[in-house]
Amino acid sequence: MSEYFIHESVVVDENVQIGAGTSVWHYSHIQSGARIGERCVFGQNVYVGSNVEIGDYCKIQNNVSIYEGVILKDYVFCGPSMVFTNVLNPRCKYPQRGSEHYLMTIVGDGASLGANCTIVCGNRIGKHSFVGAGAVVAREVPDYALVVGNPARIIGWVSEAGEHLLFDAKGVAICPRTKKEYRKQGNKVTIMEDV
Repeated sequence: MSEYFIHESVVVDENVQIGAGTSVWHYSHIQSGARIGERCVFGQNVYVGSNVEIGDYCKIQNNVSIYEGVILKDYVFCGPSMVFTNVLNPRCKYPQRGSEHYLMTIVGDGASLGANCTIVCGNRIGKHSFVGAGAVVAREVPDYALVVGNPARIIGWVSEAGEHLLFDAKGVAICPRTKKEYRKQGNKVTIMEDV
């Protein structure tokens, strides 16, 4: 018995690493060189490009394509039909194929990317941040930021548990779920155990 589950309709190319406890469901395709961590869940019709790196405990919902140049850290959530890109100026007449043309996109630990959002390549998505459904991210998203809209803009801050953080006059907030303390200075939020 395998350490992971791959549905019979899935195509897995050669030279792929898949961690223990991971499940890949109907009609997905994982290309050569991809590295997938432990206990991830891939929904229906997920594409993982060559040399993509995916951490542990990630959840990739239906109809998501993760192109070469994307790195997902641990506990990343990709909502249904959200979109990554990897070329900033795509032109069919002047093709840009190969990793030398791809801009890196790094999604930090615990980040959530809402359904139908778009992540323009070359941007870092901060740890435990939350990108709202349908948002278009065209620049870096800070750690713990809540961003929505087109272009995406910061409308608030969330804890690592996804709870809204309400900062007092001293820039301190307590997560209502975990009771952990957060501090805000300008557009930078830190959890007290990180300081």
